[in-house]
Amino acid sequence: MSDGNSDQITHWNEVSGPKWVRYADTINAQLEPIGLATMDRADIRVGERVLDVGCGCGQTSVELGRRVGSGGGVHGVDVSAPMLADARERAAAANLAHVQFSEADAQDHRFDPADFDLLFSRFGVMFFADAAAAFSNLHDALKADARLCFVCWQEIAKNPWMAAPAMTAAQFVELPAPQPPGSPGPFSFADPAHVTAVLQKGGFRDVRCEALEGETEIGAGQELPEIVAFMLQMGPAGAALRSAGEDVQTRATAAAIEVLGGAYREGAVRMPYAAWIVQANA
Repeated sequence: MSDGNSDQITHWNEVSGPKWVRYADTINAQLEPIGLATMDRADIRVGERVLDVGCGCGQTSVELGRRVGSGGGVHGVDVSAPMLADARERAAAANLAHVQFSEADAQDHRFDPADFDLLFSRFGVMFFADAAAAFSNLHDALKADARLCFVCWQEIAKNPWMAAPAMTAAQFVELPAPQPPGSPGPFSFADPAHVTAVLQKGGFRDVRCEALEGETEIGAGQELPEIVAFMLQMGPAGAALRSAGEDVQTRATAAAIEVLGGAYREGAVRMPYAAWIVQANA
């Protein structure tokens, strides 16, 4: 695996990966509608071969496998061993032998050349140390007439479901300093001009960024304190709160419950989200 992505590889194996497995059903319920909308834009056809980058716990790979059918194939790739173990179990439970997984860094892993019809990702391509190099490498794995379709977050200010818990926690703990625009992380592709430039450097053409905005549903069927605990764990404040004392955690959680209480309706926290569906041709 790439040394350039060593920090992300460690993070997704030792910190975020185990958390995502623990909360996989909650996360998938939140992100599934966005992923399905992205797949619909991708015009997936029966018999195609799809490369699912940053496949995580495999929900997208399983759905892609259903769409391409047994005559096609899906190759999910991720750096997180805990998440891939969960993904393999999901694919086996769905009896999808044509869905396979690799633990690898897509930035420099050498895939078979000209092997895939579609490069897909649901929030899995924003973490590369060198995004242009990663997409150049991935471009080599695509057929000449292949397509790219992924979804990424717009800026955090347009995603209050993540911003609000972080801002509340910041009253009690010191959060990491903001990274320069384009740095690896959930919002590294917030600027469509940056996304377009990266993909063009990677060899892609006809890049289009379509805004996808709506209301996300977090923690359906759970009580508000459970949902708030999840949101604080998974967001930017997670590491800072984990290292804080129990009293600080209790006060931060109480404050977040008060802030998010107005968004708790019909058994879920419902807040706006904003993403980009990015498409291009190989």
